[in-house]
Amino acid sequence: MASLRISEWRKLPVNLTELCIDTTLRCGQSFRWKKLDNDEWSLALHGRILSLKQDATHLYYRSIRPASTLPVTPPTSHRSSQAKPSGVDEETEALVKHYLHLSPDLLSMYEQWSSADPNFKKRAPKFTGVRILKQDPWEALLAFICSSNNNISRISQMVNNLCLHYGPLIGHINEVPFYDFPTPEALIGPRVEAHLRELGFGYRAGYIAKTATIVAKEKPEGWLDGLCNPNDEPDQKLPPGGREGYRYAHEQLLELQGVGPKVADCVCLMGLGWGEAVPVDTHVWQIAQRDYKFGKGKHKSLTKATYDAVGDHFRQLWGIEAGWAHSVLFAADLKTFSERLKTKEEVDADEIKIKQEDGAISKVEKVDVKRKYVVEKVKNENQDSSEDEKHTKLLVKVESSRSQRAKRRRVV
Repeated sequence: MASLRISEWRKLPVNLTELCIDTTLRCGQSFRWKKLDNDEWSLALHGRILSLKQDATHLYYRSIRPASTLPVTPPTSHRSSQAKPSGVDEETEALVKHYLHLSPDLLSMYEQWSSADPNFKKRAPKFTGVRILKQDPWEALLAFICSSNNNISRISQMVNNLCLHYGPLIGHINEVPFYDFPTPEALIGPRVEAHLRELGFGYRAGYIAKTATIVAKEKPEGWLDGLCNPNDEPDQKLPPGGREGYRYAHEQLLELQGVGPKVADCVCLMGLGWGEAVPVDTHVWQIAQRDYKFGKGKHKSLTKATYDAVGDHFRQLWGIEAGWAHSVLFAADLKTFSERLKTKEEVDADEIKIKQEDGAISKVEKVDVKRKYVVEKVKNENQDSSEDEKHTKLLVKVESSRSQRAKRRRVV
């Protein structure tokens, strides 16, 4: 095995309201992050293993790479306009800032969305720090082709199988192997589609093989990167339906195998940097019906016209980064996070002493008293559900006191 160069941990001053990696890396954007010991998240990215961890005030990062590997930078369209880093550590810091999309002021964006939308204001406090990642467009494209009629667990399994069988091995952490994402050229060949079907990709196998061929052989070099948003400024005007560059990128993606409106919007938002893209899947459609009065009249079902109407509604409501706000509500609706906060109600029988006007106690009654408890479950992510139940910590706060019947009792 080739020797590895392991950097020291470095840190950036980023608090949990600006970035929460425990939510951002698990909310259906990226599917290759692995959580190891000590709350450390790692994945192979651009020729190295990138590791992250976080406390209340700082984000910590380090890189692990083969000793013979020179610094690998993101694609040209993804590079910062700032000066090129002068060393390995600085180059890794630039990659971290780019990939985690740390430049936008997330706190002010949350405040803007909360002032415009009471539903967002109600749900967002428990889901602070959700950022839209700037992933490699090719990885985002294949990952979201895999997302068709799928859940996050199975998407993650498929994406990791792509890396395991077609991507380069970068190294190991505690015997856990880390493979980088395969190139389009690696997924071209007469046996690729059949092999992917053997691995459980189903009909998506043909889409992946055909898309790889189109990108590698039919499209000009740098085609996907050329669809990226070149301007991250949040103060741009947002025309109806989104900016011209977003609409063009969306149309181009729709020409690929296995790419419909939702997949195209996922790639636009999380791979190409178009913040106004609003992917509308079953989760978002349920949110639109439950909280935004869709599902009636001409928008009773999720047709193409309704899909566009939902996206336009959210763009008008939240502005040019509507896709970011949408992802906060999407995370809040995921089963993965459903047990962050639960309300539990218990009924106790309390003794109520009834006094006469002279102070003497005439009788003692038992009155049902309802108490609500907010139960926050803190889980170890590496445990299965049965172990979760055994080792869950309960943080309990009493929310209410007596029932209305006890409160309204009067003695004459």
